[in-house]
Amino acid sequence: MTSISPAARIPSPHAPRILFIGAGSQGHAYASPIVKQGLGHIVGVCEPIPYKRQEFGQKYIWGVTNRSPLPHEEFDSWEDFLKYESTRRIRVSAGEIREGNEEFKGVDAVFVCVLDELHVHVVKGLAPLGVHIMCEKPLATNLDDCTSILGAVTRESEVLGRKTVFGIGHVLRYSPHNVMLRKLVREEKVVGDVVSVEHTEPIGWWHMAHSFVRGNWRRQDMTAASLLTKSCHDIDFLMWLLCSSASPNERDPPHVPSFITSTGNLNQFRKARKPLAAGTATNCLSCPIEASCLYSSRNIYFDKLLDVGDTDWPLKSVVPEIEDLYNNDGKETAKKRLLEVLAEDYTTETPDLEVKERAWYGRCVWECDNDVCDDQIVTMTWEDDPLPSSAVNGTAETKSTGEVGGLNGRAAKTAVFHMVAPTEKICERRGRIYGTTGEISYDSDTISVHSFVTGETTLYTPEGRGHGHGGGDDWLAENFCKAVQAVLSGEMEVDVAQRRWLGVDIEEVVRSHVAVFAAEKARKERIVVDWKKFWAEEVEARLHSS
Repeated sequence: MTSISPAARIPSPHAPRILFIGAGSQGHAYASPIVKQGLGHIVGVCEPIPYKRQEFGQKYIWGVTNRSPLPHEEFDSWEDFLKYESTRRIRVSAGEIREGNEEFKGVDAVFVCVLDELHVHVVKGLAPLGVHIMCEKPLATNLDDCTSILGAVTRESEVLGRKTVFGIGHVLRYSPHNVMLRKLVREEKVVGDVVSVEHTEPIGWWHMAHSFVRGNWRRQDMTAASLLTKSCHDIDFLMWLLCSSASPNERDPPHVPSFITSTGNLNQFRKARKPLAAGTATNCLSCPIEASCLYSSRNIYFDKLLDVGDTDWPLKSVVPEIEDLYNNDGKETAKKRLLEVLAEDYTTETPDLEVKERAWYGRCVWECDNDVCDDQIVTMTWEDDPLPSSAVNGTAETKSTGEVGGLNGRAAKTAVFHMVAPTEKICERRGRIYGTTGEISYDSDTISVHSFVTGETTLYTPEGRGHGHGGGDDWLAENFCKAVQAVLSGEMEVDVAQRRWLGVDIEEVVRSHVAVFAAEKARKERIVVDWKKFWAEEVEARLHSS
């Protein structure tokens, strides 16, 4: 385990003190740029797996100054932190300890990077503390919990008499590529008014098997539908592109969809597709056709990763300590431990609770207990929704949609999203945007704009693509920390900092999630969901009853 280089920037005096709850791959994705760029002080970590907790602390907390961890810097669970923080605040109020003492300072912000189903408990537990919160996506795994979080955060702000910054891991909003794409479409209107959008997320053939067939996100009763756990930020990307105000400084009502529908299934990874030659084998390492199977766990995790020295994600999901084993004890020791984990299996006699409590990375992909979609299409339809554009005798009037310019840029349009598993590309989005004066095609690297007016095509290659969702992970971490710092320094009020640096508030976060839940309702019930009716019955009713 190694710490971040001493060359990392020194945080400013108003940089936030940050706690991380969850030390998995996404926790590292946010923590690394924070420390490297001096965006904040990471002062604590909550993580139940000792190795992960120690690795995180060594890289970003106590290892930075080459010392041993202090008790208030590491916790087994987020509940332990809440107990500690409650006691600390009582002692400060009683004058037993001084908060100015470095050892007894509190935290300003928390990154919530635990499993999806725990988000609601952690966020609602943190809300009364009045800390700024950045929650990894999705906000929660069901609509009840999403609205419950919205209600809790709003309510606690009223009780505390002050608002707090709230971020969500919809990282596609923050990649330089998507920021440029949206600017071209919404602000510069390089293709006129949008008529239709096609957007695809290619999950990747082995990535689907790793995360959504064998891994933590394979069962809806464990987490949620794959449209939520994998693609909620793609739906958010479309809502951001087509629904939200062109600029975060504008406060126009959102142009919400009118109707949403969806179809999708678990098409590939099911027992009916199991090769006959595999027989009754349920684990790769005991399968007679393992050597020739495309989804052999030995092939994916050893041949393609460990054998070439790649010990980062996804291999660390299988064996968290694999990097240390490889570097300190050699490849053979690391291989032995990896094969031990891949050999682990369950039978029909194993209690279901035991099966679903963990991932089974050596399990046959045709014999898993997965039930989430590996192919799904969502269609969102917008109708004309012009805003009042003039005031006559003090009364705002809405132009007729038959008038020239009467739509105020809020014309009817459609968006089609396709989430598909068997792809060469791994999460490298692509799409097309059709407008009244041109057409855009994009992938994860480039944006191509063709003008019907000039007949010319312009190619854009945004800089700073980086790692982690095209640089979105880094930029979200940076923007969140800058928003919190602006509040702590007194430079901005929370609402201003929220819009300036994050461009979204918690109400808009919930709106994007509602679109996902509406799509899932449409898919399961084979219906077309009316947005206004769904919002009134499923969102407003919940908020009013909470």
